[in-house]
Amino acid sequence: MALTDQCSVISIQMVVANYPSGFALDPSVDGSGQTDKYIGDSDAVEEAKGKTIFEKNNQLEKSKKRKREKNTDASDVDGYLGPWAKYKDEETVSKPSKTIFEKNNQLEKSKKRKREKNTDASDVDGYLGPWAKYKDEETVSKPSEEEQKELDEILAKRAKAGKQVEEKTVEEKTTLHIKDAYDYQGRSFLHPPQDVGVNLRSEEPPEKCFLPKKLIHTWSGHTKGIAAIRWFPRFAHLIMSAGMDSKIKLWQVYKERQCVRTYSGHKQAVRDVCFNNTGTEFLSCGYDRYCKLWDTETGECKARFTSRKVPYCIKFHPEEDKQHLFVAGTSDKKIVCWDIRSGEIIQEYDRHLGPVNTITFIDQNRRFVSTSDDKSLRVWEWDVPVDFKYIADPSMHSMPAVTLSPNGKWLACQSMDNKICVFNALNRMKFIRKKTFTGHMVAGYACGIDFSPEMSYISCGDADGKVYIWDWRSTKLYSKFKAHDDVCISLLWHPHETSKMATAGWDGVIKYWD
Repeated sequence: MALTDQCSVISIQMVVANYPSGFALDPSVDGSGQTDKYIGDSDAVEEAKGKTIFEKNNQLEKSKKRKREKNTDASDVDGYLGPWAKYKDEETVSKPSKTIFEKNNQLEKSKKRKREKNTDASDVDGYLGPWAKYKDEETVSKPSEEEQKELDEILAKRAKAGKQVEEKTVEEKTTLHIKDAYDYQGRSFLHPPQDVGVNLRSEEPPEKCFLPKKLIHTWSGHTKGIAAIRWFPRFAHLIMSAGMDSKIKLWQVYKERQCVRTYSGHKQAVRDVCFNNTGTEFLSCGYDRYCKLWDTETGECKARFTSRKVPYCIKFHPEEDKQHLFVAGTSDKKIVCWDIRSGEIIQEYDRHLGPVNTITFIDQNRRFVSTSDDKSLRVWEWDVPVDFKYIADPSMHSMPAVTLSPNGKWLACQSMDNKICVFNALNRMKFIRKKTFTGHMVAGYACGIDFSPEMSYISCGDADGKVYIWDWRSTKLYSKFKAHDDVCISLLWHPHETSKMATAGWDGVIKYWD
């Protein structure tokens, strides 16, 4: 016996040993006239009639095959079938099956609500036509008891929520902090002092300004941060601060430098304040959604205005004959113009796509510029509610602080990419690319900008509480110093002094520098 045959016998014997009910042909027997010899289970050989698993499977598949009808007699002209005979189980006529779309259409038709029918046009009263109501339609339906209970609960909640909105405004109060409101001549604290070494009545700015270097005074009285500071118009012998503690304070700039009066009438933080041209009245706006008109001297609140939206900036119209009008930029993307005499909105400028941050009058007060969170700058004619110039560029950022230069020619805007951008306010609002001031870090904060009175310097605060001063002509950074422990949000040069500057920060103090 060959070695290969021996190996195959051994391997088959091992398989048979592992599977005792199996069998296989004996490969050691050569096919010379000998009957097939099997190794393994003899009972399994008899049961399978010596057929292997492959032979069995072939037979099984053949038995499963569909059988055709037979008639191979070619002489039978009519009955001859040949190899094209149909299957024995084949249907010659079968109904066409419906497509999925036809099925769905039928389903939808069965689901469709049926209308009442009366298509007899001669029946004048009873004719329904295609407008008949549905058979299962209820013309008068009442909620069930459970539904009625739920509805009552919802309505009660709404009524409560409505009441909260219509709460009464805070009672306005004022406190005088100085001993005498009037001097021996009967003049109030609004009267500018004449014995301070500077002519506060002068119309001309100082000839030459210098960089402030040292701190000369700190005004503290606010319990939270300060949002804005404003000089008393023309004389700047008083300074007003709007605090996040919902109070407004008026401070002396000369002599004792104390707090003169506190005005409290807002429920939430005060956002902005603005004096009228004479300083006898001022406007304030806060996050309680109210704009209020105050008497500077007595502290009386003369009027309240609200459009139910948060006003972010507020400005009196600077013209003498329009001092009864003021504009406010609100959180609902509008600039609203109010008439103080009637207490009504007389104009709305509604073109911005985001909350309005600033309003600045330009071109002898015939026009004003507004900036918004929509990263655009729009120029408006007074009382024309369509912007005649729209400045927006993909590279532009939001500009939440804008200042007009003392000569009325330039508009400096605090851009949120840590730059001060300058536009020409007289020449079609052209962007002056060369006049860009950088080096500070303001991203996210509306840090105010100011020019020195004779326009040799431009300065602003930053997010770290520092003050930056640049040369206006060369855009070179001349000076920077730490002024506040928190954001330095507002900064003002004194209009009559050569080197004095007031700064305010979120640390709640106002500092005076020389």
